[in-house]
Amino acid sequence: MDRPILGIESSCDDSAAALVRDREVLASVVVGQGRLHAAFGGVVPEIAARAHAETLDAVVRRALDEAGMDLRGVGAVAVTSGPGLIGGVLAGVMTAKGIAAGTGLPMIGVNHLAGHALTPRLTDGLAFPYLMLLVSGGHCQFLIVRGPDAFTRLGGTIDDAPGEAFDKVARILGLPQPGGPSVEAAAADGDPARFAFPRPLLDRVGCDMSFSGLKTAVLRQRDALVAEQGGLWRQDRADLCAGFQRAVRDVLAEKARRALAIYMADAPGEPAMAVAGGVAANGPLRAALQDVAAAAGARFCAPPLALCTDNAAMIAFAGQELMASGHRSGLDLAARPRWPLDAGAAPMLGYGRKGAKA
Repeated sequence: MDRPILGIESSCDDSAAALVRDREVLASVVVGQGRLHAAFGGVVPEIAARAHAETLDAVVRRALDEAGMDLRGVGAVAVTSGPGLIGGVLAGVMTAKGIAAGTGLPMIGVNHLAGHALTPRLTDGLAFPYLMLLVSGGHCQFLIVRGPDAFTRLGGTIDDAPGEAFDKVARILGLPQPGGPSVEAAAADGDPARFAFPRPLLDRVGCDMSFSGLKTAVLRQRDALVAEQGGLWRQDRADLCAGFQRAVRDVLAEKARRALAIYMADAPGEPAMAVAGGVAANGPLRAALQDVAAAAGARFCAPPLALCTDNAAMIAFAGQELMASGHRSGLDLAARPRWPLDAGAAPMLGYGRKGAKA
């Protein structure tokens, strides 16, 4: 496409806008809401929705200015229309509708998860089909990505996503949020073998995962230490973090091996495994997944962190891919709190949805 796509993202607590042409990101602006939610220990949906409504116009303007253009230079507007916190998704959809109605630009509703799943095509030009692991605060699932709107889910978490588990473990141990970086930093000085934490669902066939029980095991071990010695030493925290992180790594690596075996049975021409989502920034986890891919003879791809977490560049690119496949949305586009990528797969707890952090 000669003219860039404007992308808008507001599914959780980041207001974002971006302009993408082909595989070039011309501008990407993300405005977070961490300060607004800090006192509540998680994202408050009502506060998030109000902040999106107040911020999105200015964020779009900043993205246009950064790209050195105005709306007359835009070819279409793509917007996250689900899944997510419904107030925030609605704010983004209404912003996109206003732009489309006022300019006559075509509009494309994008599944937020598809944005993540298609990011490796934006950053690395991966060919279909490839295996995708979405691993973040709200989602964890293995997908075979066959096209911009064709996904086969091989498995996913039946309870807490890994990012949620990292955040909750950080709170349990008195570490700052976001929990992922805090736990990883503390784990660097810890002994992962000190505590015998479980590896949930490794005794069951398939690619489904569970992390809630692992989080509970950390809580119980913390309580036992506090009862025994009246508190936690710094080394205790480090060892708890190291043991928890090692357990998450082991589960994801084994489930990735199983998912890769299923994917490779399709004999893809250019086998590849990609990972995206905030948890993909975890060094030990990324290294383990890279080893799994190498052992299977598949290329490994992990987009830059700025394009792994919530952003609008992935939404603009997904909109571009969908437009090329003939997709368009009307002004009756609905905001959807739930929207599974693989509509034919059995429903899973929390699947296809983004929720407030707990």
